[in-house]
Amino acid sequence: MATLISQNVVPKDKSEKPKRKAALDEPSPLDSVQEPDNLKGSDSVKPKKKKKERKESKEAVTEQEAEMKKLENALFGSLLPVTFGNDSEEVDEPNDDSALFFTDRSANSVLSVYEDDVVNGEIVGADDNAKRKPVWVDEEEQKVNINIAKVNRLRKMRKEEDESIITGTEYVTRLRAQHMKLNPATEWALFDSQAKDDTSDSDSDQDNGDIDTIFQTNEDLVVKGKSKLLPGSLEYARLVDANAQDPSHGPINSVQFHRNGQLLLTAGLDKKLRFFQIDGKRNTKIQTIFLDDCPIRKASFTPDGSQVILSGRRKFFYSLDLVKAKTDKIGPLVGREEKSLESFEISPDSKTIAFIGNEGYILLVSTKTKELIGTLKMNGTARALTFANGGQHLLSTGGDGQIYHWDLRTMTCFHKGVDEGCITGTALTTTPTGNLFAAGSDSGIVNVYNRDEFLGGNKKPVKTIENLTTKIDFMKFNHDAQILAVCSSMKKNSMKLVHIPSFTVFSNWPPTNRNLQYARCLDFSPGGGMMAMGNAAGHVLLYKLNYYQHA
Repeated sequence: MATLISQNVVPKDKSEKPKRKAALDEPSPLDSVQEPDNLKGSDSVKPKKKKKERKESKEAVTEQEAEMKKLENALFGSLLPVTFGNDSEEVDEPNDDSALFFTDRSANSVLSVYEDDVVNGEIVGADDNAKRKPVWVDEEEQKVNINIAKVNRLRKMRKEEDESIITGTEYVTRLRAQHMKLNPATEWALFDSQAKDDTSDSDSDQDNGDIDTIFQTNEDLVVKGKSKLLPGSLEYARLVDANAQDPSHGPINSVQFHRNGQLLLTAGLDKKLRFFQIDGKRNTKIQTIFLDDCPIRKASFTPDGSQVILSGRRKFFYSLDLVKAKTDKIGPLVGREEKSLESFEISPDSKTIAFIGNEGYILLVSTKTKELIGTLKMNGTARALTFANGGQHLLSTGGDGQIYHWDLRTMTCFHKGVDEGCITGTALTTTPTGNLFAAGSDSGIVNVYNRDEFLGGNKKPVKTIENLTTKIDFMKFNHDAQILAVCSSMKKNSMKLVHIPSFTVFSNWPPTNRNLQYARCLDFSPGGGMMAMGNAAGHVLLYKLNYYQHA
C-alpha cells in the first residue's frame, strides 16, 4: 500500500518523462498498442465539447438570422413567399390555422397570404391591381429647381398666378399631366384591370364607380356654359397670314371661308383666284386660277359650296364649278348694256345672283342657268345689296339715301324707308336670322335697325355707330350676330368690331402694335373661331377669336 501511495504521490510530469524516454529508447509492442488507447481516452472529451460548441453557435446564428429577418420584415416588408414549419414556435403548434400575413410598407398596403395560396413558392390570388413601381428613380430631380414663369411656353403649367419655381419631380409630373391633357389615352390601350366594372350590385358601389370615373379623366370637372360674349375687350390671337405662302401682288378685294371652315379663297386685282387650306400654322396653298382678261373685284362662294362666282369691271363674269373643276365665262347678259358687273350678292338658298346695274337697276340671274330672270328698279342709283328671309327678300340702298325691301316672289317693292342721317348709302348687311340689319353711308355713319320695327313704321335706329369718319365700304355680321365688323378703305386702320348685344366697340381693336393698312374686305369662319381680313398691300391677316371654339 505504501508503494502504491508513494507511486500516486509522484507528480504527473515526472512520471511521464521516463515513459517518454523509454518509448524513445526502446519502443515495445505493448507500448505501441496501449498508447493509442491512452491517447484516445484522454482526448475523447475534446470532440464532444467542439460538437456542442458548434451546435450552440449554429443555434445562435439561426436565432440571430431569424431575429434579423423579423426586423427587416417589420421595417421594409417581406416581398418573398412565406415559409412554414421552420420556426420552433410553429412546431409546438402545428394545428394553428390562423391566417399568416405580412405588411408591405413599401407599397403602403396590407396583403393577407394564406397557406393554401402558396404554390411552388408563388403567392396565388395576389392583387393584380397593385401599384406599379418605377424601375428607376432619378435622385437628381429633387435637387433641380425650374423657373416655369420665365419661359412663355411653361407658364401654362402654373397652378397659381404667382408660382414660379418648382422642383424637378413636380416639373416632370406636370409635364406628364399636360401631355395626357393634350393626348388623351384610348380605351383599347388601357389595362383590363382599369376597365370600369359595371357588375356592381349596390348603390354604394355604383357611387364609388362614378367617383372613380371622375378621377380617371383629365377633362374639366366644371363644364363651361355657353355664355354671351362680353363687351369691352375682345380676346384674340394673331396667326400666320392666310396667304403667307403666296401673297397677292395687288390689293385684296375678296376673302371668304368655305362652308366647311377649312377652305379660304382670296382674290384681287392681280387677276388671280387663290385657295388656301386654313389651319392657322402653315395655311397651305391648294390652287391658283388666273383670269387673263378680268381683274377680280369680287369673288364669292355660293352658300351650298358648289361654285365660285367672280366678277370685275367687265360686261361678263365667271363661274367656277368646284365639283367639275371647270371655269365658265358668262355674259354679256341678254338685253342689258351694263359695262360693269363688279358688285353682286348671292341668295342664301343659292338660287339667285343679284348684280348692281346702271341707273338704279338690279339684275337677277339664276345660279343654275346663268340667265337673266328679272330686274328691279330703284329711284336712285343702286350702291349696296343684301338678302334676307332665306333669300325671299332683298334689301337695297343707294344714292337717294333710302332702304328698299323687295319681295323676289312677286318682284315688287313692299317697303321703302329713309335711312336716318344718310345722304348716300354705301353698304348693307343683315344678320343670319334677319332680325337686324346695318346700313352704312358715305359719311362713315352706321345705323343698326331692328327689321321688324323698321317695316312696322319705326324708322329710328337701335344704335348709331359713329367711330369711323370715311365712307363705309364693307360690313359683316358673324354667324351668331354678336360681332359686327365695319371697315373703310379710305384710311389706314379704319376698321372697328362692334359688340352687338351692348352696341359698343371693342376697345382693343384694331391692335395697337399692328398696322392693318387699308382694310378692304373681311370674313368670319362659319364657326366664328377665325377672322380673315384682306388689305390693299396684298396680305390676308388671320386672327383666332378665343371665345369661339370651332372654326
